[in-house]
Amino acid sequence: MKRLAAHLPEVEESTSYRTPALKVRGKSFCRLWGESEHRRDDVHDTEVLVVFCDLAWKESLIESSDEVLFTTSHYDGFGAVLVRLADVGDEDLTAYLEEGYRTRAPAALRRALDA
Repeated sequence: MKRLAAHLPEVEESTSYRTPALKVRGKSFCRLWGESEHRRDDVHDTEVLVVFCDLAWKESLIESSDEVLFTTSHYDGFGAVLVRLADVGDEDLTAYLEEGYRTRAPAALRRALDA
């Protein structure tokens, strides 16, 4: 994860809900989905990444992803998608990480990324 987000300003490795996460200025923009969440939502994928996104774009992101992205009822009404890591390539995962970053990063860091 960190390798694919290395181009994003001020990214730090951390934890969120006791799982590995990436943060920007203390706000997580992605994290590994915990094992208890798999069981609770009856999802059988073991390697899943939660990535923040703009709620307005969530459905179109999921629909255009060939089932790489999904959601559960737990995330209804929340700006986050779930990424099946076994099914996603580096290029797409990098794009999803950048989307998450842009959702959580301050405007100054988003401008720095675009410069």
